Amino acid sequence: MKLDPQTLAQITTTTVGHYDRVADEFREGTRDHDVSQNIDALLRHIESPAPLQILDFGCGPGRDLKTFTAMGHVAVGLDGSRRFAEMARAETGCEVWQQNFLELDLPAERFDGIFANAVLFHIPRQELPRVLRQLHATLKTGGVLFSSNPRGRNQEGWNGERYGSYHDLDAWRELLIEAGFVELEHYYRPAGLPRDQQPWLASVWRRG
Repeated sequence: MKLDPQTLAQITTTTVGHYDRVADEFREGTRDHDVSQNIDALLRHIESPAPLQILDFGCGPGRDLKTFTAMGHVAVGLDGSRRFAEMARAETGCEVWQQNFLELDLPAERFDGIFANAVLFHIPRQELPRVLRQLHATLKTGGVLFSSNPRGRNQEGWNGERYGSYHDLDAWRELLIEAGFVELEHYYRPAGLPRDQQPWLASVWRRG
């Protein structure tokens, strides 16, 4: 069933409103999460010379912006939550854009890499092809996109006050290839556990 503009606006307002309300709790709860495997997966595939231009898409309170900056790269954050954007600016001193994920305004061919960690699953399936093309267009030629999402069986809907779309590998591949990306690698997280205890699908893609 196609989601109409009013429903899409409600999805954004409700989901972002949830993150605005729990921003402080979210920051404390995720501050020590180890996503070094994901950051390494992005950076090792980028062929441009450092310092790299990195877009942290769905940057939240700014944890990973700090990491990229400490590595000597130029990191720009983007988040839909006003509270997260404020926190990330204050925490990191980085440029941070507050934008609705369904109404993106991104510069052409600006970034060497995009780090989309635990964020793209919030975009309804019908809108993903357009959003992925926008991410493709803001990468430089040969640029790299990293994404990590909770995997599923291609269902979508509400989880409390957050909307999510949960893809399996085949469906996710189809979406990314359709948007012009070439797969570099994929893996499941957390590392070292049986597959049924690895709820996260991570994948890395090059702008084709």
